Amino acid sequence: MTSASLSNDRPVAITADRSRKAIYAACVGNLLEWYDFGVYAYLAPLIALKFFPGHDPAASLLAAFAAYGVGFLARPLGGVVIGRLGDTRGRKAALVLTIFMMALGTIGIGLLPSFDSIGLWAPICLVALRIVQGIAAGGEWGTSTAFIIEWAPPTRRGFYGSFQQVSTAGGSLLGSAVAALATTTLSEPQMHAWGWRLPFVLGIVLLAVGVFIRRNVEETPSFTLAQQHTQPAHKVVSGIRLGGLAFGFTIFWTVAYYSLLAWMPTFTHKYAGLSASQALWSNTVGLIAMVIAVPVWGAVSDRIGRKPLLLASVVSIGVLAWPLYYLMSTRTGLVWVMPIQILFGVLLAMYSGPGPAAISEIFPTHLRSTWMSIGYTLAAAVFGGFAPFMSSWLIGSTGSALSPTYFYLIPAAAISLFVIASLRETSGHALN
Repeated sequence: MTSASLSNDRPVAITADRSRKAIYAACVGNLLEWYDFGVYAYLAPLIALKFFPGHDPAASLLAAFAAYGVGFLARPLGGVVIGRLGDTRGRKAALVLTIFMMALGTIGIGLLPSFDSIGLWAPICLVALRIVQGIAAGGEWGTSTAFIIEWAPPTRRGFYGSFQQVSTAGGSLLGSAVAALATTTLSEPQMHAWGWRLPFVLGIVLLAVGVFIRRNVEETPSFTLAQQHTQPAHKVVSGIRLGGLAFGFTIFWTVAYYSLLAWMPTFTHKYAGLSASQALWSNTVGLIAMVIAVPVWGAVSDRIGRKPLLLASVVSIGVLAWPLYYLMSTRTGLVWVMPIQILFGVLLAMYSGPGPAAISEIFPTHLRSTWMSIGYTLAAAVFGGFAPFMSSWLIGSTGSALSPTYFYLIPAAAISLFVIASLRETSGHALN
């Protein structure tokens, strides 16, 4: 038991029971939100046909991925508005708001008439709903990360914080699994007619589960203390500088995540000889490996530090990306693709495990939700959200299935490597 904050000059203790309840609340809502936000990527080929019909399938797919990226462009706005709400009104208020917004966007996509029914209004409304989802996701990541880290026991922030990424990857895993299940159990005509809508309509669970859980948790002790001791004069200068570090820290993280996971079913289906169903199931197995490995690496970071694991992940993926993509594109079939996706999942988990604690520990409490959200979401918008689009465009422009590695993934690794090397080790230090 540790004294974490002051309320009426008396210490408020972080207990194991309070920590578990708070983290459960953050992670369940986070999992459901990222399921909703990510399922779009797994059904992009069908969405392209329903909302962006045309004579060129490649152009339609690019249009669908462009709409996917628009959701990421809206994330910085969510980071500013909802992140600021989290720093002024509390983490809890911000997290309840994101639940409502994400549910609106997801269920709306599931019920939206296609291009054949309402013409150009279909893609316009689709983009509008993606913007709503993007704003919600932009506020969700930083606020939920701050919420978890501030409730974590000081010596276990790496382990507890890793569950933010477990829930994020778990949401993607759930989306991938539901999409795979739908494509396996339903016929192709059924998927084209109505089956693609089911994963989106399931977002209604978001309201029933997420709102109930998040409305029944306490505000973080660190936020309560910060409200009593905030120094407004230092917000702008330190916020911009530290937000820039968070931006650089996130570049590799988001490019690797959306290249190696969200876009991978498209790559393995088109260039590695897998069927659509096999590509989704292989991706699901890779996500399972990542979800299992993330808390392990998070716990390790509490013992040996954040930086050794972060640097090892960046270097290993940067070095192995090209040869592993080459193997997948030349030695087709599940026997090659699935082990590679498992390896990518484990190596990316080495970053995602200590990542939430490491990025949170950059900031003081009164700046954490706002500027961590801004730095993270700007990097996600500029580099991660358009990773599927850029990967498809690079392959189309160069004629090489390997071009996303040396034009996108490896440069991203180099940038974040420089930033991580410049950070001080924060494991074991008091949370500011």
